[in-house]
Amino acid sequence: MDDGKPVWAPHPTDGFQLGMIVDIGADTLTIEPLNHKGKTFLAPINQVFPGEEDVNKHVEDNCSLMYLNEATLLNNVRVRYSKDKIYTYVANILIAVNPYSDIPKLYSPETIKMYQGRSLGTLPPHVYAVADKAYRDMKVLKMSQSIIVSGESGAGKTENTKFVLRYLTSSYGTGQDIDERIVEANPLLEAFGNAKTVRNNNSSRFGKFVEIHFNEKNAVVGGFVSHYLLEKSRICMQSAEERNYHIFYRLCAGASEDIRRMLHLSSPDTFRYLNRGCTRYFASKDSDKQIMQNRKSPEHMKVGALKDPLLDDQGDFNRMCVAMKKIGLDDTEKLNLFRVVAGVLHLGNIDFEETGSTSGGCILKNQSSQTLEYCAELLGLDEEDLRVSLTTRVMLTTSGGAKGTVIKVPLKVEQANNARDALAKAVYSRLFDHVVKRVNQCFPFQTSNNFIGVLDIAGFEYFEHNSFEQFCINYCNEKLQQFFNERILKEEQELYQREGLGVNEVHYVDNQDCIDLVEAKVVGILDILDEENRLPQPSDQHFAEAVHSKHKDHFRLTVPRKSKLTVHRNLRDDEGFIVRHFAGAVCYETTQFVEKNNDALHMSLESLVCESKDKFVKDLFENFSNSRDSKQKAGKLSFISVGNKFKTQLNLLLEKLRSTGSSFIRCVKPNLKMVPHQFEGAQILSQLQCSGMVAVLDLMQGGFPSRTHFHELYNMYKQYMPAKLTRLDPRLFCKALFKALGLNYNDYKFGLTRVFFRPGKFAEFDQIMKSDPDHLLELLKRVNKWLIMSRWKKVQWCSLSVIKLRNKMCYRAQACIKIQKTVRMWLCKKRHKPRVDGMVKSTVMSRKQIEEEYEALVKRSEGLLSSMQKRKQEEEERERLKRIQEEMERDRKRREEEDQLRKQEEEDRRLKSEMEQKRKQEEEERRKREEEERLLQAELEVQLALEREEATQRQTVLEQERRDRELAMRIAQSEAELIQEDAQMDPSLRSYDFSSPSFSEREKSDLAAEIAELLARGVQVQASKAAAGVKKYDLSKWKYAELRDAINTSCDIELLAACREEFHRRLKVYHAWKSKNKKRNTDTEQRAPKSVTDYAEQNPAPPVPARQQEIAMNRQQRYFRIPFIRPADQYKDPANKKKGWWYAHFDGPWIARQMELHPDKHPILLVAGKDDMEMCELSLEETGLTRKRGAEILPRQFEEIWERCGGIQYLRNAIESKQARPTYATAMLQNLLK
Repeated sequence: MDDGKPVWAPHPTDGFQLGMIVDIGADTLTIEPLNHKGKTFLAPINQVFPGEEDVNKHVEDNCSLMYLNEATLLNNVRVRYSKDKIYTYVANILIAVNPYSDIPKLYSPETIKMYQGRSLGTLPPHVYAVADKAYRDMKVLKMSQSIIVSGESGAGKTENTKFVLRYLTSSYGTGQDIDERIVEANPLLEAFGNAKTVRNNNSSRFGKFVEIHFNEKNAVVGGFVSHYLLEKSRICMQSAEERNYHIFYRLCAGASEDIRRMLHLSSPDTFRYLNRGCTRYFASKDSDKQIMQNRKSPEHMKVGALKDPLLDDQGDFNRMCVAMKKIGLDDTEKLNLFRVVAGVLHLGNIDFEETGSTSGGCILKNQSSQTLEYCAELLGLDEEDLRVSLTTRVMLTTSGGAKGTVIKVPLKVEQANNARDALAKAVYSRLFDHVVKRVNQCFPFQTSNNFIGVLDIAGFEYFEHNSFEQFCINYCNEKLQQFFNERILKEEQELYQREGLGVNEVHYVDNQDCIDLVEAKVVGILDILDEENRLPQPSDQHFAEAVHSKHKDHFRLTVPRKSKLTVHRNLRDDEGFIVRHFAGAVCYETTQFVEKNNDALHMSLESLVCESKDKFVKDLFENFSNSRDSKQKAGKLSFISVGNKFKTQLNLLLEKLRSTGSSFIRCVKPNLKMVPHQFEGAQILSQLQCSGMVAVLDLMQGGFPSRTHFHELYNMYKQYMPAKLTRLDPRLFCKALFKALGLNYNDYKFGLTRVFFRPGKFAEFDQIMKSDPDHLLELLKRVNKWLIMSRWKKVQWCSLSVIKLRNKMCYRAQACIKIQKTVRMWLCKKRHKPRVDGMVKSTVMSRKQIEEEYEALVKRSEGLLSSMQKRKQEEEERERLKRIQEEMERDRKRREEEDQLRKQEEEDRRLKSEMEQKRKQEEEERRKREEEERLLQAELEVQLALEREEATQRQTVLEQERRDRELAMRIAQSEAELIQEDAQMDPSLRSYDFSSPSFSEREKSDLAAEIAELLARGVQVQASKAAAGVKKYDLSKWKYAELRDAINTSCDIELLAACREEFHRRLKVYHAWKSKNKKRNTDTEQRAPKSVTDYAEQNPAPPVPARQQEIAMNRQQRYFRIPFIRPADQYKDPANKKKGWWYAHFDGPWIARQMELHPDKHPILLVAGKDDMEMCELSLEETGLTRKRGAEILPRQFEEIWERCGGIQYLRNAIESKQARPTYATAMLQNLLK
C-alpha cells in the first residue's frame, strides 16, 4: 500500500509511531508498526499521515518539510530536541521547547552579535532572531511591534522573555545605564511575582507586558511594565508541593544577620503563610552550606534543598539586592520593601480564639501577642488599633446624625481569619504595585517614536483544584488564542482572498462563544459574579446555581458530575462548573470565588493602613484611599470587582496588540517531570494542537507569511532612483527589482496590491526591506544594471534577427539563381542533343551516295513510320479497351464500397440514434425522478439543514471531547483516576487497537452503536436504507484483499455486487486521503479528467443498492471518450494545443479498461484488477458521462484504438499473471485466444 512507504499513525504516549499500511478498511487503515512486526492495529484514516523519506532528518523550518502535517511537525521537533536544538520555525512563528538544562553558548554575547541585523532564516532558529525581526520591522515599517510569548506553565515563557529583553537592550541600546536597568528589573519582578508550582519551579504568578521604547534613531530610550492579575490567594495558602512567592524564602535565606534580627525572621516553617506548603530552599551544594542551620526548616534538613539550575534562594537574594541598587533603589527603600514583606509574614501568624461571652466575638490568643507587636512595628501601625481592627468591623448607618452612627461589630474566629488574610493580601498587592511603579520610574523617557512589547502572561492552567485565579488566566488565554486566530488565520485568509492568491481555506475552531460565556453583559460569568458580590449576603453556592441556571443549555458549560475525573465528580452542582476551553475542559470550584472577586477591605482595616505612622506603608495605600473616598458612602457595601478590572485591562492590552505588528513564540513543555532530554510526544502534540500550530501548518502549506505593498517598496527606493527609473510603475519596478536580485519566481507571488513571499524565504524578503541608504543604492544599481542588460539583450536579439533575415534573403536569392541556371541548361541540352548526335555520326560521302542513302533512309523511315503508326493504333486500341475495362472494374468496386460504407453509416447512425434515444430516455426518466425528488427535497430541506448543523455541532463536540480527555489524562496521575464508563473513545477521536483485551465487549458494542448512530445521520445513507432495506452482507470488517478475491472468484451476484460497491468506496476514501496528504509543490495524481471528478463532487449520485444496480445495468458494456489535459500540462500549454483523450470502458457500473492518449507521450493503458489504484474509482452514474452529449462512442471505435495502442497484449499479460479482474473484456479475449 502507498508504494511501501512508511506512514505516521496515532500512538497513546508518543503521539505518533511509524508503520506500514497493510489494508484499507471501511473508514480505517490497518497499520503494522515498524518496531512491532507482525502486530497490526486500526487507525482512523484522517489520523494517518505520510512520513518523510528520512525520518531522522530535521529542518529548521517545518514549512520546508515535504509533507506538512502534525505528525511530521512533532517528529521534526522531537529530532531537533534530541540534538539540543530547542528552537524550530513554523513559517515566522517560533516553537521553543524547554530544555530544563543549560545549553553551552546558546545565549552568549557572541551569539547576540551573530544575530544582529541578520534575516530570519539565514541562521538557525533562535529567540534572538525573532527579537531582531521585530526590531527591523519596527524600523522599516515605522510601526510598533509586539512579541507574544505563550505556553503552559513551565514551558519557558519567562526565560524567553528575559532573552528577548536582553537582546534588544544589548544590541540596540544607547550604552547608557538605562539599558542595564531594563534587564536588571527582571530579577526584582521575579522575586515578588514568581513562585514554585507543581508544574514550574519559577512560575510567573502575574502577567506582564514589557515595553521597550525607542527614539527616532531607533535606539532604546526607556521602558514600561504593565502587570495583570497577581495571584493574591497564594500569599495565604499553597498546596503541599508549592511555595509562596520567592521573596519570602530569599529574605529568610539570604538576609544579613542584622536585617534578620531587625525583621524578627527565622526559618520558613515558623510562618503560617509558608509552612502549609513546601518550606525547602532552592540551593546548590555550595550555597546550601552557606545558609545557617537556624534558617532551615526541618523539612529542608531532612530531605535536602530543591534543585534547579536557574534558582538559588541565597544567591538570588544577593543578585536581587544588586539589581535594586542598579535600578536606583537606595538602602532605605530596600529595607522598607523587606520590612513590609516581613510584616506580611508576621501578620499571618496572628491567631484568634472565641471569647466565650454572649457577644460571640473573638480575641487574639496569648501566644500571638508578640507576633502582633512585631507586625505593628514593621507596618507602622498602633498595636491596639491593629488588635481591634482584626477582631471587629466598623459599620456606618444613615441615621443618627449628619454623618451617621459608627457601630463596631465583633467578628467570629473565621471572620477574623478572613480579615487578617484580606489585610495581608492587600498589603502585599500594594507592595507589588509599588515595586512595578518603581521599576517603571527607573527607566523613564520623555518621548518615544515606537516600542517593542513583550507579553509574558500565565499560560493555560488546569489542576485538580481550580479556583478564581485559574478562571481569569484561562479567560485571558481564550482571548489571546482568539487574537492568534484572527491575526494568523482569519486575517491571513481574508487577505489572500482579496489579493486573489487562491489559497485553500483553513478551518479552525472559533472560541468566541466561550469568550461570550465569560464576559457577556448581564449573563456573562463575570457579571453574574459581580451581581452576587453586590448582594447583602453573597454566597459561592448561589453564584454557581445562577451560572448553571442562566447557561443550562450552553455547549461550553456543564456541571461537575460530567467531568472525566473522579475527583470532580464528587462536587455538587452548586460547588463548581466546567468550562470547555479551546485546550480542553476545566472544572472550577466556586469556593472563595465571591471573596476573591472583591478587592476591597472592610472599613476599619482600610482606615488603619491608610493612617499608618510609617510613611512608606501610608504611601502604598494613598491612591487607594483617594479613589475609595469618592466612592464610599455610608450604609453602602464596599466592593471593587477584580474580574471586571482584569477584563478592562485585558481589553486594553488586546487593543494595544491589535494596533501593533505581531510575532509569536510558542513555548512547549517537553515533560511533566521537568527533567532534561525526556520527550513526551502525546503531551507535546496536544500543546501544539492547542496553540494553533497544526492549523498554521495547513495555512502555510499554500500561504505567504511575508508581504509588502508595491507602493511602499517603490517609495522606499524612490528618493535614491535616477529619473529614468522613477517613470516605472511601482508594480513593474518590483518585478524589475526581483529580476535584478535573481529571485526564483516560485518563491514569491504578485497580488493586486502586494507582493507575497513563500515560507522560508525571509532572507530574500529582508534583503529587499532593509532601509539602509547604502543598501538601497546598491540594489538600485543592480536594478539599473538589469534594465540595461535586458535592453541590451533585446537590441542584440533584434540585431541578430535582422542579420539572420538578411542572410536568409541572400541565400534564397543565390538558390533561385542556381535553380534558374540548372533548368535553362537542362532545357537547352534537351533541345539540341539530337542535332549534335547526328553531326557526330556523319562521315565524308559523294553527292550520289548521299542521295541514294537519303532515298533509302526516306523509304526505310516511311516504312518504319507506317509500321509504327499501325502498331501505335493497335496499342492505343488495346490500351483504350483496357482502360474501359479497368474503369468498369473500378466503378463496380466503388459502387460496392459505397454500398458497404452506406450500410455501415446507416448502421452507425442507427446505433448512435439508439444511443441518443437511450440517452434522452434516460435523461427523461432522470428528469422525472428529479422532479419527484425535488418535491420531496422541498419538504426535507429544512430537516437536512438541521441535520447538517447537528452533524457540525456533533463534530465540534467530538473534537472538544477529545481535547477534554487528553487534558484529563494529563491532570490524572493514573488511568484509574479517569471515569471508567467514559473510557471508550468516540469514533472521531484518536483511536488505537480496538481489538486489544483492554476493550470489553460492552465497550465494543457501545462503540459500534455510536458509529452506527453517526452514519445514520448521513442523508445518503438514509436514502440507501430506504431503497435497499437492511443490508444482506456486512463488509465493513472485510479486508481489502478479501474484497478483491471475492470479486475475482465469487459466483453469487448479490455478494459480487456488494463487494464491488464496497471495494470502490474504499478506493475513493483512500484516494481522498492521498490527495489530502500529497507532497508539497506536486500536482495531484489524476485518475480521470477534472470535468468527471468535479461533476462527482458537485452532483453526488444517490446510492443505489448493489443488487438493484447490477440488474439495472445488466452488465451493459458502454464506451466513452472525452478530452483530457494533465494538470502538469495545463499551465505549459494554455492554448490546449496538446489536448489528449481519455477513453473508458465500463463493464456495468464500474470501469474495466481505461486509456489516456497524449501528444508526444506513450499511451497509458489500465485494466481493472491490475491497475485499480491508478484507475477511475467512480461509478458510471457518479461520473456523469451518460449525461454528456457526444461522450459515448461505439465499441468498434474503442477497440480499434485499444488494439492500435497494444492493449490486447497488455490485457493478455495481465490475464496470464492472474492480475486482471474477470470482466467482459477478459472473457472476450480468452475466447479469442482459444
